[in-house]
Amino acid sequence: MLLQIHPKNPQERLIKQVVSCLKSGGVIIYPTDTIYGLGCDISQPKAIEKICQIKNIQPSKAMLTFICRDLSHMSDYTKPIDTPLYRILKSHLPGPFTFILPASKQVPKLLQNKKATIGLRIPDNEICRKILEELGNPILSVSLPGEMVEEYTDPEIIHNNFENKVELVIDGGIGGMVPSTVVDCTTQEWTVLRQGAGEFSS
Repeated sequence: MLLQIHPKNPQERLIKQVVSCLKSGGVIIYPTDTIYGLGCDISQPKAIEKICQIKNIQPSKAMLTFICRDLSHMSDYTKPIDTPLYRILKSHLPGPFTFILPASKQVPKLLQNKKATIGLRIPDNEICRKILEELGNPILSVSLPGEMVEEYTDPEIIHNNFENKVELVIDGGIGGMVPSTVVDCTTQEWTVLRQGAGEFSS
């Protein structure tokens, strides 16, 4: 199903429809402040497995990201954050960044990797924000499979390509082509692993 949601003023009933889909184990494709992503509720193991099948990855080996609504929500899934790091996160989020941080025990076992790290993200996107507020959990998020980046900016083309693989595609307008900037904060020297849409300054 293709669901058109207003990017600036998301319709409440449509947000509730998306959240109902996520809570029942559905997989969605949704807009962020960068590219469209593939997502599910982190508390739904079958949905997580379905995403991993679509992407042809193993949860314990993949770099998976949680989309969170704010910093306090984010802090549930990482070990205690010191003041300098908190300042960095606060100055860059919400925004087009994924921060790799040490994972807390609240990360579901299925999603725990050998490095005990997690990618955390707070997109500057109103549709994302409203979904997360209504859902209460983070969204597990990965990029769409393959390299057809230009096709992945248009929700109608995305829907045509994935309608048999996911429950819902949200049309929140044309998406970007540049992913988030990935910053590893698990060591003392913070490192940009992937330069994307955000300019990182420590």
